[in-house]
Amino acid sequence: MSIGNSPEDERPFEDVSEEARPSVSVGRALRQARIAAGLTVDDVSTATRVRIAIVHAIEADDFAPCGGDVYARGHIRTLARAVDLDPAPLIAQYEAEHGGGRPAPTPAAPLFEAERIRPERRGPNWTAAMVAAIVVVIGFVGFTMVKGDDGGKANVADGATPSKSAASPTPKSEKPAEPEPEPSDSAIAAAPQDKVTVQVSAADGRSWISAKDHNGRLLFDGLLKQGDSKTFQDSTKINLVLGDAGAIDLFVNGKKIEDDWQPGAVERLTYTKGDPQAG
Repeated sequence: MSIGNSPEDERPFEDVSEEARPSVSVGRALRQARIAAGLTVDDVSTATRVRIAIVHAIEADDFAPCGGDVYARGHIRTLARAVDLDPAPLIAQYEAEHGGGRPAPTPAAPLFEAERIRPERRGPNWTAAMVAAIVVVIGFVGFTMVKGDDGGKANVADGATPSKSAASPTPKSEKPAEPEPEPSDSAIAAAPQDKVTVQVSAADGRSWISAKDHNGRLLFDGLLKQGDSKTFQDSTKINLVLGDAGAIDLFVNGKKIEDDWQPGAVERLTYTKGDPQAG
């Protein structure tokens, strides 16, 4: 059952000329353009990934559910493009009516609603196996050294000259050198496998970002200027909100995320130790 209204059930507002457009509110302009394009609220929500409740609220000029000015501007830009409107005049009108600034704090539960949570993959516990193997090797080396020392003392007591083999362990009993990690294409590819590491870089412009760990503790909440980057690490997962995802380069556990994010798009993401599954 569709929550949105069908184009046939909605009566379009009268056409608004360019001279009269400033008198039309931002929400009403978006609603008129959607109806003129023959789209329902469901259609716009599916195309933009903006929740239906937020689309309804914006069309009613209620921007509180957006979570702040940065996210409100991002939603306006996304919805305007979906209905073939120029977003610049609408954003300018919004800023004139509401003012810009730092987004108001929002409850953690709706902000980080899992839209793209990926299942955590569990593989063999190679760390435990490696530790066990090292313990066995060290025990064997110690046993060999103690046995060699005892043999050397017995020979000295009998008047014999201790041999070099009894005084020092054989090369075979030495602890094998651990293999060096292979070089990686990413600067953070050597991150521990038992943690999730996320690097956010503002490559194509500035963007507001927010990051929290698996306990909901705020790791960062602020504006990244172009060229700035931040790295976050947690034992389980990292929750992200990107105010302008199109300006961001994102690396997860040493791999670049190649999602085609549009400029101005607001993305809410969650990454775990097993991500990304490919790429």
